[in-house]
Amino acid sequence: MTEAVAGRDDASGAIGAKVPFAERSLGAAHGSIAVPAGGSRLRRFFAFAGPGYLVATGYMDPGNWATALAGGSRFGTALLFIAVLSSLMAVVLQALSARLALATGRDLAQLCRDALPKPVAIVFWLIMETAIVATDLAEVIGTAIGLELLFNIPLGIGVLLTALDAFLVLAFMRFGFRKLEAFVVAMLIVIAVCFSIELVLSRPDMAEVARGLIPTRAIFSNAEMLYIALGILGATVMPHNLYLHSGVVLTRAVGDRLEDKREAIRLAVLDSGVALFFALLVNGSILILAAAAFHAHGYFEVAELQEAYRLIAPLLGGALAAKLFAVALIACGLNSTLTATLAGQIIMEGFIRLKLSPVARRLLTRGVAIVPAVAVIYFGGEGSTNSLLILSQVVLSLALPFAVAPLVIFTASRKWMGELTAPAPTRAAAFAIAALIVGLNLKLIYDAAFG
Repeated sequence: MTEAVAGRDDASGAIGAKVPFAERSLGAAHGSIAVPAGGSRLRRFFAFAGPGYLVATGYMDPGNWATALAGGSRFGTALLFIAVLSSLMAVVLQALSARLALATGRDLAQLCRDALPKPVAIVFWLIMETAIVATDLAEVIGTAIGLELLFNIPLGIGVLLTALDAFLVLAFMRFGFRKLEAFVVAMLIVIAVCFSIELVLSRPDMAEVARGLIPTRAIFSNAEMLYIALGILGATVMPHNLYLHSGVVLTRAVGDRLEDKREAIRLAVLDSGVALFFALLVNGSILILAAAAFHAHGYFEVAELQEAYRLIAPLLGGALAAKLFAVALIACGLNSTLTATLAGQIIMEGFIRLKLSPVARRLLTRGVAIVPAVAVIYFGGEGSTNSLLILSQVVLSLALPFAVAPLVIFTASRKWMGELTAPAPTRAAAFAIAALIVGLNLKLIYDAAFG
């Protein structure tokens, strides 16, 4: 293991960040955002805040929307506790991702390349590229549905129009990484405002919401409730998000001292924790909205985005709520466009050292994702998009162990982390969470394959 890989000073045990420029994650963006050494801790936190919100975008994709809609319409607020539990699990894994990057100066893909035999690393890369395409497929479908609902654009044409988002990526890459983060936060605010208004219009029963935060025994006696609960848990952690976080957190300029890195880890964990709490509020709002708008009115089988849109307006007494639903869906797609591009860049450069411009990378991934979407719509009709959305989630489930396992192993190893190894309670929690998530995803895959 070379010094550039480990970056460890054997005399002090401190982890350094001396990584050659050509090896830096995200190239020129690496260490481009200064974190003030002095001043208040709040000022340093605001300088560090941003990567967590890029990561939070992955927890609000159309797959999460579908599971929240299904859970809320079928069982009311009973599964709200599961949404909270899944978010807490995500906080632990994303915190490990940030710790790994700040301790070693490298992202997860680079460490996998250095630690694994080359053929194994290539397999990991191919699996993660497939996961990126699956993620993009869900974004294509979600954005196209939003365009159809809001502007009456045919779904097939909307899918083709999503290719134009490459120009959005180009614009923000030219403006700088901080501007990209600001755009993502702005879109998240749009999503939050849309669902806040919808919640007010739906007038949920707050006593029912409070009861939903308490675990229910019915999960273990009701097979259908258990299945949807597993879906919420299993679809929570996206494999590309763990690679993404380990790359984007390195855009912050952090000192080489052990104390600097410890504080950077604390700030990064706080950043991702706040952002994922925000994502929980959005996902919880979708579930509560489904409970108040659908379950309370006797609509127990709402899982498709188009069906939810059609039912919201008459049930909530106006077209505003439905339009807001579509606006939030488009904002979610725009955000995912940027974060999926970054994740794909980190994975490709980290595993095989192949560098493409962000626009070329985006066009390649989006082109691969558009083909199956257009084919399914053409041959199966617009109603078949929900099946394609489910398929994308199954692919992500298959890829999940190839992100979670190396992350947990690396952050538990003093060989790679030195004195910044994850604390024992965190390691124990991470191993348990990883085993649970992988096990649940395997069950979902089995159920999808064998009914």
